[in-house]
Amino acid sequence: MNALLPMASGVFVDASTDTIRYLIISLLYLVGAVGFVLSLKWMSDAKTARKGIFAGEIGFVLAVIGTLMLPVITTTGYLYIAVAMLIGAAIGVPLGLLVPMTAMPQRIALSHAFGALAAGLVGIAKYYDNQPDIGWFVMAVLGLEIVLGSLVFTGSLMAAGKLQELKFLAQRPIVFPLQKTLNFAILGVAVAGVVILAIAPTQTWAIPMIIAAGLTFGVLLIIPIGGADMPTVIALLNAYAGIAAALLGFVLSNNLLIVAGALDGMSGLILSIIMCRAMNRSFRNVLFGAFGATEHAARDQEMGSIRSASFDEAGEILKNARLVVIVPGYGMAVAQAQHKVREFADTLEKEGVEVKYAIHPVAGRMPGHMNVLLAEANVPYEQLLDMEEINPEFPQVDVVLVLGANDVVNPAARHDKSSPIYGMPILDVDKAASVMVVKRSMRPGFAGVENELFFNEKTLMVFGDAKDVMGELITEVSGKRDSINV
Repeated sequence: MNALLPMASGVFVDASTDTIRYLIISLLYLVGAVGFVLSLKWMSDAKTARKGIFAGEIGFVLAVIGTLMLPVITTTGYLYIAVAMLIGAAIGVPLGLLVPMTAMPQRIALSHAFGALAAGLVGIAKYYDNQPDIGWFVMAVLGLEIVLGSLVFTGSLMAAGKLQELKFLAQRPIVFPLQKTLNFAILGVAVAGVVILAIAPTQTWAIPMIIAAGLTFGVLLIIPIGGADMPTVIALLNAYAGIAAALLGFVLSNNLLIVAGALDGMSGLILSIIMCRAMNRSFRNVLFGAFGATEHAARDQEMGSIRSASFDEAGEILKNARLVVIVPGYGMAVAQAQHKVREFADTLEKEGVEVKYAIHPVAGRMPGHMNVLLAEANVPYEQLLDMEEINPEFPQVDVVLVLGANDVVNPAARHDKSSPIYGMPILDVDKAASVMVVKRSMRPGFAGVENELFFNEKTLMVFGDAKDVMGELITEVSGKRDSINV
């Protein structure tokens, strides 16, 4: 009788005929797992991020190849897989190529939704395919995986809709009496369903119950969360999706899926912690604090008058500065002005002006948003300074040029205890000699609170699209308009 060898996927194969295949698949899985680890390691540094992307892609390709080599896949199975891959590619390729950087957080949320849906559907299929011959532990893990997949699916869709500012979806936090009690009650129903299935796997009626409870909880989890906390929530949903994948790996006895899910889950969790620290928020506040639900009192009060500057005035001030610090924000991303910003910085440097960039960890709609945009424009990495590095320098800065940033430069975060952003670490741009803010309008930022900086006596407002304003300032600083007039 031939010996049977256990594979990483949990399938046993005939040692006499499939030993070589088994070794190849195990090797592919091992190298793929190493690729995932190296990917996270290298993506932690902007200088090696591109290499990290390639390592992750290679890891996934090897994992897919290894899975396709499993002897349990039939010819019909390959056909179904090919059709599914074509459908997925038809959706994924346009998303990857056509979605602008400004919409990348929404696209990431959609990816989480699709991944969670896939994990949930596989878990459901696994249950109906194997019950009642399912042990209590496997059933408990499978039930939790279905709950997580369900809530991440609807939660990610809600998050994407809020980030996209869909008209039928309220952007403000939605709160109502006994909201937390209702949330925990629905989550309790889902957990109760998992316990029932663990005790009696034949109770198939519990599966629709935990699916419905998970889907509902995902919606209720997101509606009380405001836009300012949404990047953190995206990272947290990523962690949940990773945990769901790891649990599915236990159910399928697939070691690679466990590793990949654990890496995804922990990286999302760590990112959430980093972002919460950057915003002086706790997980509890992010999930249940209804950030921005209370209107900032200052919005209903007269905060003073603003001062605006023409392009020639702004250009003259910037040209005569010794040190200029540029603060990129979501307005720059929307205008896709990063290349103009680089050209403007080069123009200032030709005039003998030193230029630096101040990067807030949650500027834009996702971590690293500004870094990626500026790297796309080939801005020297050494000019990009984190909040901790640049804040001590602001008192010596001649001019700070704020491009569409709002909440991350609001001085109210330091002193106004009535403000919902109170305690959030900010870029101390108001400590510079002068500040210029480029905005299309006086509309508040994503947190929905008025910005004291705009009314500061040292602040000049330059209204217009960031890309157009940068073009005008380049002309003014370089003197090309004067030469044309002559």
